[in-house]
Amino acid sequence: MEDKKIILDVKNLNTSFKSDGKLIKIVKDVSFQLEKGRSLAIVGESGCGKSVTVHSVTRLMAKNSVISSDHVIYRKFNEDGTAKEYRIDKMSNYGKEMRSLRGPEISMVFQDPMASLNPVYRVGDQIIEGLLEHNPGMKKDDAMKMAIELLKKLGIPAPEQRVKDYPHQLSGGMKQRIVIAIALICNPELIIADEPTTALDVTIQAQIMELLKKIQVELNKSIILITHNMGLVTEMADDVIVMYMGRIVEKGTLKDIFNAPSHPYTKMLLASVPVLGMAQGQKLTTIPGSTPNPADLTEGCEFADRCPYCTDECRKGRIPGYEVSEGHMVRCRKFAGNKEVD
Repeated sequence: MEDKKIILDVKNLNTSFKSDGKLIKIVKDVSFQLEKGRSLAIVGESGCGKSVTVHSVTRLMAKNSVISSDHVIYRKFNEDGTAKEYRIDKMSNYGKEMRSLRGPEISMVFQDPMASLNPVYRVGDQIIEGLLEHNPGMKKDDAMKMAIELLKKLGIPAPEQRVKDYPHQLSGGMKQRIVIAIALICNPELIIADEPTTALDVTIQAQIMELLKKIQVELNKSIILITHNMGLVTEMADDVIVMYMGRIVEKGTLKDIFNAPSHPYTKMLLASVPVLGMAQGQKLTTIPGSTPNPADLTEGCEFADRCPYCTDECRKGRIPGYEVSEGHMVRCRKFAGNKEVD
């Protein structure tokens, strides 16, 4: 059996923020691995720590953040299968070593293209900025030719003209493609897409997700998709992590999560998705209550107050991860008799 090529290995990641003299924990003991060429979706409600997790991995955090972990390792694989390891957890947020990884190795597609694009610069100049930064000897004309070729591949018509446009001259779908072009121009191995379709209509959403999947499959890239839209997960992901209040409550393959959801929160998330063919007037399932304040420290399961299956045991101590099947983990007392894994 061929060994898995783990491109990203995160072990016990914790992120807190200093606020009013307190340290508020947002990401709690998060561990996962991403295999080269596969796509991982991190899902959950707004405020559950999805974006903070990937921003912590890429060291794109505010000064009031405190990050700790056992390790965060990025591996760059050579053609012969050997790999060079980078200990991201040992790097400073804006140090030379971390900056050398952002762009050529790891790139980010942010959720709001208008916030990502500078309104006073032509989009072509914004696309090639990273390319020129990481290739000091490259001429601007050569970089622009590469940008135009990339825009063609991304399905943007008349790219020779589009590179001369300003962001306000482009539609929402076009702007998001420009943001994707900025992320791809340095040919990174790991692409992180943080809610990449939030501001787009459903037709454009489908096009963007199809585009990202095509990039992953044809170029053998690894992708992390951050989303609260379970429908997008089925189109994109090979593996899925479900987060709640900064903690992973379930993880497994796409088949594991959708065919055998085990955590009550996962089941409720799936039940809340509209399904084609629903009866007229049929109500969607909703998750009762709301997410608690992260400043309020809880013991036991963070989902306890909203869970219909909660018992007194659920409110005591740390809830470990339990094995449902090989590679499928759930953090729920209902599985307390199973093997503990994390």
